[in-house]
This record gives sequence, C-alpha cells and structure tokens, in this order.
Amino acid sequence: MKSHRTTVSAAGVALFVLGASLTAMPSGAASVAMSVQEKFRTLDTDHDGFLSRGEAQKLRDYIRAFTEADQNRDGKLDAGEFVKAEAIYEREQAATYVDDTVITTKVKAALLKEAKLKSLNVSVETYKGHVLLSGFVNDPKLRDKAIQVASGVQGVVEVKDGLALK
Repeated sequence: MKSHRTTVSAAGVALFVLGASLTAMPSGAASVAMSVQEKFRTLDTDHDGFLSRGEAQKLRDYIRAFTEADQNRDGKLDAGEFVKAEAIYEREQAATYVDDTVITTKVKAALLKEAKLKSLNVSVETYKGHVLLSGFVNDPKLRDKAIQVASGVQGVVEVKDGLALK
C-alpha cells in the first residue's frame, strides 16, 4: 500500500475553510465570497498561496488596504488577510462614492444660489473630488462664474470645464 504525503500551506487551509464555509451561506453570499477566492487565485500569479505587494499592485488604489490587512507585517497577504483587505478596500471605495455625491450636491446648490447661474442647465459630475461641469452657457462670463463658484466648494480638488457656448 502506497502512502502519499501532501504539504498544505496555511493559505491553502484558509482557502479550504473559506470554501467549506460557503456551503452554509445563502447563495448570494456564496457567490460574493467565491469571487474573493477567485480574485485571490487570479492575483497570486506565482501560485505560492500569498499575494506580494507586486502582485497586489495590479489593483488600483489597493496599497492602503494591503498594508492595513497585513497583520503579521511580512509584506504579503495570505487568503485570510486578503479577505480583510477586500473588506477595507470596498469600504474605502464606498466612502469615496459618498464623498463625491456630497460634493456634487454642494456644487449644484452653490450654482443655484448664484442669481445669474440659476437658470443654467449645467451638469455636475464628481470623481475623487475632481468636478466636471458640462452643458451650455450663453457667454464666457457665465462659464467663468460657474467654474469660480464650483472651485469654491469645500472638497473640490479641481474643476474641469466641459461647458460649451451657445
């Protein structure tokens, strides 16, 4: 009778436990957790069961979540730490979205407060504090005023001019 020995890493055990626990979850939760597991496997390009900083750099704006989730400070994430990093990252992305929504609302309100700009049909979009004004204005002075007003709103990093003259 032959015996086979298999070496299992801590990350492998964590992935196995994560996979086994999915059967007890509702199907929607399982698909979300599976996507985290699949994401980990996809990013782990050297297949060592850990994500290095280099492997995680493929994800935009991920370094803060990586650093916070790296509990043992070894410069890499095991499967359990990656789950934590994903939660941190998703929370940060949601906060950015809420901040941008607040900025957009403040810019729109500021434009409405200005008597000359009140009747303008200006669209406001915000991404990470960068505001894009678009639409049509009747003259260059109104364009300049709209940009000035938007620039004065707290949280605005930059105003991009997408306004066109009628």
